[in-house]
Amino acid sequence: MSQPLRKPRPPSVSKAASRSAIMEAARRVAVRDGARDLSLRAVAAEAGFAPAALYGYFRGKDDLLLALAADDLSGLARAMRDAGGGLTGAASAALSLLGDTETFAAASAALPRVGGSGDAERLFNGRMIAALRALSEAGGLPSESRENQCDVVLLAAALSGLALLARSGRLGALGFTSDEILARLDKRFARVS
Repeated sequence: MSQPLRKPRPPSVSKAASRSAIMEAARRVAVRDGARDLSLRAVAAEAGFAPAALYGYFRGKDDLLLALAADDLSGLARAMRDAGGGLTGAASAALSLLGDTETFAAASAALPRVGGSGDAERLFNGRMIAALRALSEAGGLPSESRENQCDVVLLAAALSGLALLARSGRLGALGFTSDEILARLDKRFARVS
C-alpha cells in the first residue's frame, strides 16, 4: 500500500523558516567572528545554503546586519519594558544587552548616509522607534513633546556610549562604574520612579 502524499508546506512558511535559519546562522557567525567581520559566505556555510541562495532573502551583507540589529532592538525594547524600576531598571537592562552584542555598531556602518527606502532599513528604523518608546515610557517622558523626544534620544545615545566604554574597559579605566553613570542619568532625566 502506498503512503499518502504529504501536502507541501506553503512557500511563505518555508521561506520564513529558511530566513529564520539564516538569521540564526548569522548570529552564530557574528558571535564567533564578530559582527563587523560577518560574511555572507560564512553565514551560508553555517546555515547549509549555497552563498547565492542568501540573496533570495537579503540584498547583501548590510541588509543581513540590519536584520540582526532589528531583532536585537526588539529584544532591547522588550527587556526595557519588562525590567521595571523606572528609568534605572530599563537603562540597566539596555546596558546589559548593549554590552553583549556588537550588531548595533556593525549596523550603523550598514545604514545608508542618506535615508533610503529599503525594507531592511525600514524594519531597523521601526524597531529603533519601538526601543526609544520603551525608554520614553520607563523614564516617564511622554513622547508628545519635542523636548521629551530629544531627551529620549540623548538617553539612548548616552546608553550606547556607556555600553561602548564599559565593553572596551574604558569606563573602569576612567574610574567610573556603570551603576554610577546610570544613577546620574536617572537623576537628570527620570520623571517617574
